[in-house]
Amino acid sequence: MKLKLDSNNKFRIFEDIVKEMQKVYLHDDRPWMIGFSGGKDSTLLCCLLFEMLKKLPAKSSFKKIYIVSSDTMVENPIVKEYMHDVSNKMNLAGAKYNVEAKIIYPKIEETFWSKVIGLGYPTPEAPGFRWCTDRLKIHPMNDFTVNTIKNNGEVVLLLGVRKAESSYRAQNIKNREISGKLLIPHNDIENAYVYNPLTEIPNEIVWEYLLKDDGKTPWNSSNKYLFSLYQGENLGEEQSVIGEIDKDKIPVTGNSRFGCWICTMVKEDKSLYNFIENGAKELIPLRDFRNWLLEIRNNPEMRDKKRRNGSVYTKNNGEIGLGPFNMQGRKIILEKLLKLEEQTQLELISIEELRYIDRVWEDEGDLTRRSLLDIYYKVKGKKLPWDEYKKPLFEDDVITKVKQYAEQFDIPFELIAKLLIEIDKNKNYTRSAIVNKAFDKIINQGWLHHDAIKEGMEIIYDNKQNRTI
Repeated sequence: MKLKLDSNNKFRIFEDIVKEMQKVYLHDDRPWMIGFSGGKDSTLLCCLLFEMLKKLPAKSSFKKIYIVSSDTMVENPIVKEYMHDVSNKMNLAGAKYNVEAKIIYPKIEETFWSKVIGLGYPTPEAPGFRWCTDRLKIHPMNDFTVNTIKNNGEVVLLLGVRKAESSYRAQNIKNREISGKLLIPHNDIENAYVYNPLTEIPNEIVWEYLLKDDGKTPWNSSNKYLFSLYQGENLGEEQSVIGEIDKDKIPVTGNSRFGCWICTMVKEDKSLYNFIENGAKELIPLRDFRNWLLEIRNNPEMRDKKRRNGSVYTKNNGEIGLGPFNMQGRKIILEKLLKLEEQTQLELISIEELRYIDRVWEDEGDLTRRSLLDIYYKVKGKKLPWDEYKKPLFEDDVITKVKQYAEQFDIPFELIAKLLIEIDKNKNYTRSAIVNKAFDKIINQGWLHHDAIKEGMEIIYDNKQNRTI
């Protein structure tokens, strides 16, 4: 169905969309899924969905509809609270229509802090080092979609994308369109079909429609509040001034984006900045922490000189490249983050993440097995639930002796620590091959042999030069 604006009834296009959605809904029993970000377009899509459900014939069976929101666990706290509140209200209002609103999360081992503080991942950096989006958003959503398909055979994904939103988005939609078909096979997920009901809606009437009837949504929240979250933003391609909303009289930008408060992909987080400028002073400490994390990213004192697999690489200028945050750097980041929690009274890292990070640190050479627990107690003044069960692998005097011997015989203490941990992990195996394999993996890491390899390469180069002469 080709949808067009009606100059005599500017909301006619929405009426046509509701009719089209009803037609697609009644066509089969395949469940629907909507990705709800909390932004204006996904809100518009859900508003039209509820309007469509209310207008269905009385005896229509209600097939399953999932409204899925992704909580990256580092969401802007204001947006996070709003998104969770809306999800709860959608569940209440949608129960009679078989609508279920869900919040999904990344796997604990995939969260931002599990990667940065646990494994030492350098924070994401433009243009190419963006490991966060896949792990925090795409993978959880794809996993949920695939599981839904397993249980139902097929699924229809409703997207709130519009051609008018950006030139890139318009071209992307055009490339995926199949003439004469409302449902498009998903490019990557088998048995998933995409339905884009909003593609033809222009920017200038999105907010007008959302704010009609005093901005009240079908699930009993207010789009006026959503509008206030967009106010003052300056990220879009156009501004659509729709008149006075309450007392502020502030123009709204059409393409605002809400992202993670810790995002390091940009030099200056304009979203956080604009929230703060519009009165959210509680976000100032988060902005300052984010800026500090950006500053320390390339501090060589905070980074290892090897990659996580033990390899060493040399940059074009001959310098040794930086690897992940070293253990000392990770401890500093954790302590500062926990202090930020105390200052703001916000949960910024979960107990589950702390438990995972504790296990990672133990595997990576923490012979005390107490580093994370002690940092937590130092900052919070209380113990983590598993504190009393964690005992050092060796007593302090033994660890001190090991460090002294390592220094005396010029052996990296990190190497000794990891070998001792492997012995402890494999002490119950009777097959020596298992221990030997674990030892070989550690002993053969590139960082241990880098100097010898470099020296050998220099000798080979000198010999070649001499032969040339």
